[in-house]
Amino acid sequence: MTKVSVTYSKRFREVSEDNITFIEEDADGLLLPPNDALVISLNVLDFKIKRILVDPGSSANIIQWRVLEQAKLTGSIIPATKLLAGFNLVCVTTRWGILLPTNVERVMKTTLFEVVDVDMGYKIILGRPWIQQMKVVPSTYHQLLKFPNPEGIKQIKGD
Repeated sequence: MTKVSVTYSKRFREVSEDNITFIEEDADGLLLPPNDALVISLNVLDFKIKRILVDPGSSANIIQWRVLEQAKLTGSIIPATKLLAGFNLVCVTTRWGILLPTNVERVMKTTLFEVVDVDMGYKIILGRPWIQQMKVVPSTYHQLLKFPNPEGIKQIKGD
């Protein structure tokens, strides 16, 4: 007989002393019950972009080709092919990607976007990669994003 020993190592994560919580007062001023998607505005490079959907159901960050044309950033795209299933109720193959700095309440993160050349209701869709990178907790009920930063818990209200 052979004796087998298995040892697991624990990963330690830094935990902020501040808890991210939503209270009923966070929903003050909203028409309840809300049925709205969580749509925000934020700075990408030096451009303030409106109509950005925060979508925890999306596995990719997506930006419209038209937005890059308007910002004169089409020269910065990189060839990258990815199949987005279920996008606009069809499958869309992207041919490009782009790394762009996003600035949210003075928190800068370089974000990879898949570039699509189709019409969609939003200029950008921020999916799980951005949500997890920023450690954002979204609430459609409160129309609010909350996330930790060195100064404490920051928040962005939905547009």
